[in-house]
Amino acid sequence: MSRLTVNGQPVQFSMDPATPLLWALRDAANLTGTKYGCGVGDCGACMVLVDGQALRSCLITLAEAEGRFVTTIEGLSRDRSHPVQQAMVAEQAIQCGFCTPGIVMSAAALLQRNAAPEEAEIKAAIPNLCRCGVYPRLVRAVQQAGRIMRGEGAGPVPALPPVAEN
Repeated sequence: MSRLTVNGQPVQFSMDPATPLLWALRDAANLTGTKYGCGVGDCGACMVLVDGQALRSCLITLAEAEGRFVTTIEGLSRDRSHPVQQAMVAEQAIQCGFCTPGIVMSAAALLQRNAAPEEAEIKAAIPNLCRCGVYPRLVRAVQQAGRIMRGEGAGPVPALPPVAEN
């Protein structure tokens, strides 16, 4: 039995310890915001925070996640009020939305470490693939989120509707 903390709650998974964290989150915990993209760590759609570090959940096993703190897109902000989420909307950096949760998690990890990253740092810290090509808007969104986190300039965009509870 694998024990870890997911979105601030202790969780036990009765699954094979070799199971990728992605499938434990999606199938056992019903946290479907973490997306399956490629399954080999290339796309970043499955990005989550593990002990504050952005990691591809398709590449980390339950055994490797044992005892660690995992944050998914659902745990980042239940009401979508995190500065990265707000800035992504404000900069229209969301197209189809499939890659968005992974991108948001990568950006959130970056801004935890550095709330004033340069464009090159943003591009290096967000390796996620986006088929819609939102990259220029993504850079602006991360810069705006950093300004919000630093208390500079305009605050967040108006609140989005709350996420429906299942």
